[in-house]
Amino acid sequence: MKQAPDCKRFTGYKPCYPDYNCWENGCCDMKEGGKKIIIINLDGIGDVMMSTAQLPSLKKKYPVSTISWVTMGYCSPLLENNPFLDKVYPYNFETVNILSQLEFDEVINLDKSHKSASLCGIINAKNKLGFGLDINGKIVPLNEGAIYNYNLGMDDYLKFKINKKTKQEYVAETMEIEFPRSEYTFELTADEIEYSDSYCKSLGIEEGEFVLGFNTGCANLYPNKKLTIEQHINLINRFLDHGIKILLLGGPEDTERNKEIYSHFEGKIYNTPSTDGIRRGACYENIADVVITGDSFGMHLAIALKKHVIAWFGLSCWTEIDLYDRGIMLIPEGLECAPCWKKVCPYNLECREMVDLDRIEKEVLRFKSVKFPL
Repeated sequence: MKQAPDCKRFTGYKPCYPDYNCWENGCCDMKEGGKKIIIINLDGIGDVMMSTAQLPSLKKKYPVSTISWVTMGYCSPLLENNPFLDKVYPYNFETVNILSQLEFDEVINLDKSHKSASLCGIINAKNKLGFGLDINGKIVPLNEGAIYNYNLGMDDYLKFKINKKTKQEYVAETMEIEFPRSEYTFELTADEIEYSDSYCKSLGIEEGEFVLGFNTGCANLYPNKKLTIEQHINLINRFLDHGIKILLLGGPEDTERNKEIYSHFEGKIYNTPSTDGIRRGACYENIADVVITGDSFGMHLAIALKKHVIAWFGLSCWTEIDLYDRGIMLIPEGLECAPCWKKVCPYNLECREMVDLDRIEKEVLRFKSVKFPL
């Protein structure tokens, strides 16, 4: 039996090109598969977005390669239209069955979870990086480069007090690639850009007008990574006094919260849809010039869209985040309990109460005066 060609276009169930049989006549336009790599990064939609920053270096290390990615179905839209990826698999029973039949040169598991680590064990690969399971079901590092990343999960003092590396830096070490501070790789399609522009015009926002976005919420897992409704109302009142156009941004979990905030400013600000999906949400966020946000997926999306970001931190680790010199981080300086990654705060959420609203106002107005001079 003849072997199927190692060409990215060849699938075995339909012609690569109309009226040409590659199986019988040989490949007419070879696109060599090369090094076969699969990344496992399932959970944490913000983590998936951050991990896309590794793709340029991975492709540089293996210029002739086929790069696949396994993630949860709700994360997969983030990876659409990504120029570095050849295949995105949604994590499900069918995908596990398929991947158990394939062979890769390298599997890279970036998640410290039993679900991801067991998948890493199932996949046939010559080299395995990141995290796997031992015979007793314990999560363990699979390569030398993954040890620092592993220790960050085991040692709170290292993670909260000592570590100065961004997550992109130590994930690059895990993947054994260079990290020249590459940006997240996320691209809107031409149709999405057109939709974003069209929606902007439908709101009555003219080209060249300054727009401020408020990403008001966060995932339900860590509800304390968002400002109070009262803090949002305070800030919005300040910016309306300066005649600034304001968008409320968020996902399904923020629908009721945004509706409540909007009720205080009906007709004066814009409440964008929160249930249209990730990529439509990116179209709405793309309208903003500056995004005010907590440490959430909305923050990572703003970074990916290359917006000026004003991000506040409390329970999460600000040292792991890179705004790529576009914005500022507000951190609770001198607060010994932060960061903590606690879901329930025993100290009345001092980190949130410490957020400097005056500084946020000044930073927005400073950016506006520089980028949008009168």
